[in-house]
Amino acid sequence: MNSLKCRFLLLIMVGAAFALPARAATESAIFAGGCFWCVESDFDKLDGVISTTSGYIGGHVDDPSYKQVSRGGTGHTEAVKIAYDPDKISYRELVDYLWHTIDPTVKDRQFCDHGDQYRTGIFYLNQDQRRAAEASKQAVQQTKPFEAPIVTEITAAGEFYPAEEYHQDYYQKNPVRYKFYRWNCGRDQRLEQLWGDKAASHS
Repeated sequence: MNSLKCRFLLLIMVGAAFALPARAATESAIFAGGCFWCVESDFDKLDGVISTTSGYIGGHVDDPSYKQVSRGGTGHTEAVKIAYDPDKISYRELVDYLWHTIDPTVKDRQFCDHGDQYRTGIFYLNQDQRRAAEASKQAVQQTKPFEAPIVTEITAAGEFYPAEEYHQDYYQKNPVRYKFYRWNCGRDQRLEQLWGDKAASHS
């Protein structure tokens, strides 16, 4: 009798385990779009984005500081690592959104910020991401409402170094300073010039 009870309980436990919905794995994406404060702010608005982390990628100096990156010479660009739920938003949708938050027509600068530390980039983590990014870029090249070519790089991700804590969620910690910077940098004004009503909403 005890043996039958144990088997019965085991069957119930196994059945309950299979009845539970599968939990979606968190995936990552890394994009550079100029000032990482702005990139965080833009992507945090998307349903399916779990978190964003400002940092540095694409350079040749280990664990660089903001001071080192901002003065140039390390090869890094400001970037954001995005953790997202692939059941709610796909990598391709993230890339498609990225284009409308950046000026992909300029090299080594974004809006009021100049230098290769502000270059735009898509840093893929696997070949599926590479293919999705290249397909997205090709689609944008065919439909973009401006004549200038797209110069945003698509490259394999190297080491991503998180930025100092005071840069994380800067737009939330310092909303007035952030809005002042963004407006005076002309980011949204330029996006509207480039993309028109396709520009990502920043309200």
